[in-house]
Amino acid sequence: MKISIVQTRPFQDQKPGTSGLRKRVRTFRQPHYLENFVQAIFDTQRDLQGGMLVLGGDGRYHNRDAIQVIMRMAAANGVARILVGQGGLLSTPAASCVIRKHGAAGGIVLSASHNPGGPEGDFGIKYNTANGGPAPESVTGAIHQATMDIRQYRIAEAAHVDIDHPGEQRLGETIISVIDPVSDYAELMESLFDFDRIRVMFESGAFQMRFDAMHAITGPYAMRILEERLGAPQGTVMRAEPLADFGGGHPDPNLAHARELVQALYGRDAPDFGAASDGDGDRNMILGRRFFVTPSDSLAILAANAHHLPGYSDGIRGIARSMPTSRAADRVAERLGVECFETPTGWKFFGNLLDAGRVTLCGEESFGTGSGHVREKDGLWAVLFWLNLLAVKGRSVEQIVRDHWRTFGRNYYTRHDYEALDSARADTLMQELREGLANMGGRTFGERVVTIADDFAYTDPVDGSVSEHQGIRVLFEDGARIVLRLSGTGTEGATLRVYLERFEPDPEKHDLDTQEALADLARMAEDIAGIRVHTGRDKPDVIT
Repeated sequence: MKISIVQTRPFQDQKPGTSGLRKRVRTFRQPHYLENFVQAIFDTQRDLQGGMLVLGGDGRYHNRDAIQVIMRMAAANGVARILVGQGGLLSTPAASCVIRKHGAAGGIVLSASHNPGGPEGDFGIKYNTANGGPAPESVTGAIHQATMDIRQYRIAEAAHVDIDHPGEQRLGETIISVIDPVSDYAELMESLFDFDRIRVMFESGAFQMRFDAMHAITGPYAMRILEERLGAPQGTVMRAEPLADFGGGHPDPNLAHARELVQALYGRDAPDFGAASDGDGDRNMILGRRFFVTPSDSLAILAANAHHLPGYSDGIRGIARSMPTSRAADRVAERLGVECFETPTGWKFFGNLLDAGRVTLCGEESFGTGSGHVREKDGLWAVLFWLNLLAVKGRSVEQIVRDHWRTFGRNYYTRHDYEALDSARADTLMQELREGLANMGGRTFGERVVTIADDFAYTDPVDGSVSEHQGIRVLFEDGARIVLRLSGTGTEGATLRVYLERFEPDPEKHDLDTQEALADLARMAEDIAGIRVHTGRDKPDVIT
């Protein structure tokens, strides 16, 4: 096998965000662009030399071509074995599962998560370490520095590798194993949940569900597990075939982008349960019959009920949530007498807590939930958790949520997104907010008094690392909150996310419209941040 040493120059835009490097497909298709970033991984992650690499992605446009390049570069950089998902497919949680089960040195996951696909869409690449989780900032920082210093990369001159048929091949001294992308993950799910009990619920004929795979990666996983192993009727899984452009849709499991599923669950003959996952399978949306479960409530309810399920029958050690996620889980942790951690946004911040055994369940308001079974959020895992809970409780989704509210109170919560903003104007908004924080404490907005106003910083309790400038928090005396931050998952312009939350303990007031219940906080956010002035927008693009 001949190895070529290719001369190159650095690109100035290869700093990974909260979930790796995401850009337009056309950016990744520039000569040397993908290769530079991949070489930076091999140059900084020395355990890959002579080690095992897991490789796969969500099947979006450019996935297959990128996998061919990465395999040739892995062989040229001394990787001993590559486990690649058949067809180049591996959901993000399944990649974490495979890394952990087979003791791989790390993994390269190709995905832009919930972002659109296709030739004019988005593409992404991230590195996961040996624990199966996204690389921490110390690793992504080293990779970024290597991209700034790179002058050459190594790549094998080899023929196209067949990734469509299971089995082993050789690329020089490197063994390439094409694996079933579903089997290891499905085996792990069966060890956590009572599949027999869920199967009985489906076989009764009294329970119906719909799962929207959104023409993304979870289609094959949901078909294998829900319809084949658990006996859900044929047709339970909607849009099951992964497509390179996600069928022209937006693979983001929310009320706006999963319209067909939402219409089914709010229709006259609605099924009992509905769920969806995103492009790479790490997010989830949960619906009951004419009832939406917020991701924040979902995390709290799973934590409060985990002891009912086989994989968590001994209880949970703790809960971690991202800072913008509602405080509903905090109340559960307090009741259970376990720790609750508030971290920056980004699943990588949960990894140390999970590895140290400090927490069992983790969640983010952006439709991400997971546990210590892998080191990624996991969409289908959350769906199976809910199915197992429904089978145990014998109550509807709405009844379970309302029971939870009666016990713990309700956290009214919403997120307002202002998308594709001019980056300079968005940065100015945040900078002016930061400059005004020192004078905000004690100020009154409406009938609320500010107690704390800060730019959230996090000190990791395990390794002591510090992450600053993670979002502006404005906390009021009555426990209400306004949080503002710029998202790190987009590929064009800036997205301003505004989070609004207030707690309502009175069960008689648990049926308010969410936006009405938080309308005064929305007005306060405008007053505090001057959103219209800075962005030119008089309303958010997306409300969840």
